[in-house]
Amino acid sequence: MITQLLILCPLIFLAAFIDSIAGGGGLISLNSYQAVGIRDQFALGTNKFSSFFGSTIASFNYIRTGNVHWVSLVPAVGAALGGSYAGSRLALGMDGRTFSLIMLVATPVVAALVFFKRDYSGHAEKVKSSSAYVMLGLLIGGVVGFYDGFYGPGAGMFMQFGFIMIAGLEVKKACGNARIVNWASNLAALVNFVRFGVVVYEVAVVCALFSIAGNYVGSRLAIKKDVKVVRPAMLVVTLLLFVKIAVDFFRS
Repeated sequence: MITQLLILCPLIFLAAFIDSIAGGGGLISLNSYQAVGIRDQFALGTNKFSSFFGSTIASFNYIRTGNVHWVSLVPAVGAALGGSYAGSRLALGMDGRTFSLIMLVATPVVAALVFFKRDYSGHAEKVKSSSAYVMLGLLIGGVVGFYDGFYGPGAGMFMQFGFIMIAGLEVKKACGNARIVNWASNLAALVNFVRFGVVVYEVAVVCALFSIAGNYVGSRLAIKKDVKVVRPAMLVVTLLLFVKIAVDFFRS
């Protein structure tokens, strides 16, 4: 257990730091749990537990500084709660090997999307009607929320991408919206994972503290200045952990 935590804690901090700025940190955190022997739905449940508490801190920082767009945020939160709950129920119904196979295929795809995504820091906000913002919020929250409950890594990045490119928000508000909607989808999925007993609490509670710290530092930094994710470092860590998952899968 101590060895697991010594490996996990710095990786969870790194994942939370990245996630609070641009999303995609789940690529590191979920695979980290897998790498230390926490498998399948238990990895998902433990990851959601620590991520939920970390994203709470980041969400508070964005709200406190006014970096949110409420008209699109509120419907997105509601849709994410429903979508994430449905996605997590679907994940819980799968057998372990099928779920591991999906993770094995999905992880490098999501990693590539995160690594090669463009820099939208210069994107200008596009003014839309309130009804358009509501509909787009429902769309982004529902679709990405379902994905987040079912699998998770990259969900924050997809939400941020949606709020920038689809809803037309400026970057910091899109970042704030994405963190809060991601918080809501984490909550909905966590309810299911706790209910079905797939959270390893002795690991999740300690990792939650490092997730809180990473989210706090990252969100403060993102609010003060435009910060780019250190993509090469993230990609290296993700690829190393992916190799570990692949080796374990083909050995089983």
